[in-house]
Amino acid sequence: MRKAILLIGVLALALGITYLVLRKSSPGGEKLEERDVPLLISSKTSAFNRAFATVLNNYYELCDGFVGSDNNQVTKAARKLSISIDSIRFDQFKADSSVVLTAMSLAQSIQGEIIGLVGETKSDQKKRELNMITDQLYSLIRTVRFDGSIVFQMRCTNAFPDSSEAYWLSPTNKIINPYFERNNQAGTNKMSADGEVSDSIHFSAPVSE
Repeated sequence: MRKAILLIGVLALALGITYLVLRKSSPGGEKLEERDVPLLISSKTSAFNRAFATVLNNYYELCDGFVGSDNNQVTKAARKLSISIDSIRFDQFKADSSVVLTAMSLAQSIQGEIIGLVGETKSDQKKRELNMITDQLYSLIRTVRFDGSIVFQMRCTNAFPDSSEAYWLSPTNKIINPYFERNNQAGTNKMSADGEVSDSIHFSAPVSE
């Protein structure tokens, strides 16, 4: 009788060990449950926010150059924008690794569009590059969740000869359209009429900051 009880105990112990081994090696086991949860909410330093604010200011200066039909200002602002983007320290932007890589990729894309803008000789093509820069910068702002200031996304419904639309960003909701140069305005109110607010970006800074 004692031998039977001992045998049952040994078998129970063996089954228990086998269960634990299989559970740990199973795709649905405890190892997956112990993995760190990806950091989805970004965290920026004050230095990062200052660098990003400089990027936005240089972008706004670029738009002003188009509004004033000042090609020298456009070129100067574009180069300043390139330098400021290159100065962003993405190691000061703590987030999920995929988010950081997306932000870096967008920054590189903006740099490529700036090179295209400076190299173009025709005003219409420069404005198309501005639209591309705007699109990439808008995505970058949303990716890093910039919370230093409110940014308005503006839309021009008839920016180019083919009647296609274009976008620009602004620190205010006042319509000053870079796709319609001042010397091409039909009247004093045309600049205000050609555009609309399509979105606004205003992320709240975390309480810990």
